[in-house]
Amino acid sequence: MRFRGSDWKRSRRLGFSTLETGKELAKRPYGPGQHGQARKKKPSEYGKQLLEKQKLRFTYGVNERQFRRLFLIALKSKEVTGTRFMQILESRLDNLVFRLGFAKTRKAARQLVNHGHITVNGAKIDIPSYLCEVNDVIAVAEKSKNLVAIKASIASNAGTLAYVTVDKEKLSGVFSRFPERKELPQDINEAQIVEYYNRLL
Repeated sequence: MRFRGSDWKRSRRLGFSTLETGKELAKRPYGPGQHGQARKKKPSEYGKQLLEKQKLRFTYGVNERQFRRLFLIALKSKEVTGTRFMQILESRLDNLVFRLGFAKTRKAARQLVNHGHITVNGAKIDIPSYLCEVNDVIAVAEKSKNLVAIKASIASNAGTLAYVTVDKEKLSGVFSRFPERKELPQDINEAQIVEYYNRLL
């Protein structure tokens, strides 16, 4: 079941900006509710691992079943599990639509994909969890290029990351390469997430 509540409240509860803007915590860097500022007891090791997992899962907007499935794919890789896991999450179509600047948030990007506004290598893909390959071309469908939301997002987007390239005129972009760890969210301790799942497997 997909989360329908407030992203801002959830970010404050985690003490982490899942929207990657920092705006949720700028004015009130503490948990929501009347006890939000109360001193919390020190979390257990399991509690720390769970927190890191939730931070990463909520950032990418992935449900628990999908999140675990992608972790198992990363686990089978010969690369460092935690880094590979984050690279796989970055290769989701909804995330790349967001990274290319076609949507202001991942939630908005998911809607664009769901409604058939996005193509991959010329074919319409309406599955947000679709995993893209390096050099895939992600574009706005021809019939959707005049959508106000897409135009507004492109106009407000200062630039994209080094592992994607975008043509703002053609509303298309390329997933150029997998990101390096230093290009991924720095406030995530992926080793804790690996430990969390190692307890369960």
